[in-house]
Amino acid sequence: MPLGTPPPTPPATTGTRDTITAFLFMGVAITVLPFMNVAAKFLSTDYPTTQILWARYTGHLVFMLLMFMPRHGLSLLRATRPGVHIVRSLLMFVSTVCFFTALRWIPVPTASAINFTSPLIVTALAAPFLGEAVGARRWAAVAVGFAGAMIIIRPGDGETHWAMLLILGTAFSYAVYQIVTRKTSAADTPETSITYIAIVGAVLSSIAVPFEWVTPHSLMDAGLFCLLGMIGGVGHYFVIRAFQLGEASFLAPLNYGQLLMVTVLSWLVFGTFPDFWTLVGSTVIVGSGLYITYRESRRRVAVTRDQPAPGD
Repeated sequence: MPLGTPPPTPPATTGTRDTITAFLFMGVAITVLPFMNVAAKFLSTDYPTTQILWARYTGHLVFMLLMFMPRHGLSLLRATRPGVHIVRSLLMFVSTVCFFTALRWIPVPTASAINFTSPLIVTALAAPFLGEAVGARRWAAVAVGFAGAMIIIRPGDGETHWAMLLILGTAFSYAVYQIVTRKTSAADTPETSITYIAIVGAVLSSIAVPFEWVTPHSLMDAGLFCLLGMIGGVGHYFVIRAFQLGEASFLAPLNYGQLLMVTVLSWLVFGTFPDFWTLVGSTVIVGSGLYITYRESRRRVAVTRDQPAPGD
């Protein structure tokens, strides 16, 4: 999955030193998080999705509590608008359910590439739900990006798998999560927000997992279940730290580095490599996403300087 961008927080400083630190934090995140998706794909052969989800969210919750509770105490769980946090967390949970379920049939690089349509959906939804002006250039980039997704999915092709629709569900749920986050992010700290995500995911998956539990067949499988949550917790913590120190316009493009990582890992673990059309579609999606990020960063700079926003 794309890195969960935490609720926007003002960077601590804009100095070169903090920018480098933010880059390093983001670099660690995009390096370790693809391991979670590949591990989920590996485990999906022998274990139910509910159990993989449970390991991912419960381990994440344990990491969050160990990391933040000593410093924040119970105030970590004190939210000004808990209902909003629960809605956001449910959206994230649905997104993860769709993604992990689809991984049973879809290669990780293919799933990751389609999932990167999420920023395009955010741009499309920004006009009606956030009241943001989206000009012709960004609308064109959205259309081109979805054309890239269709190149990968190839609807009507006999080899197209229905699980690709689940990935589109992942992208849509995550996009709505980001829209809700933008509207409500100022109320609480990123630490509280991400802990709520872990709590809701852990509770929901814990309700379902006893009915489908499969005891790990080996120590390696048990270790992978433990790593799912640890990687999720570590990766998203580093994302938080990166966005606290650096500018979103600088960090967001780095997110696409996940595609390279999952491609390499999938080749090493499963011996699979994206076909030609998947590579073409991925390139189109990434190019569209980078262009939208560039246009949005120019627009933010113009607004900050109290200048007319450039045509977008």
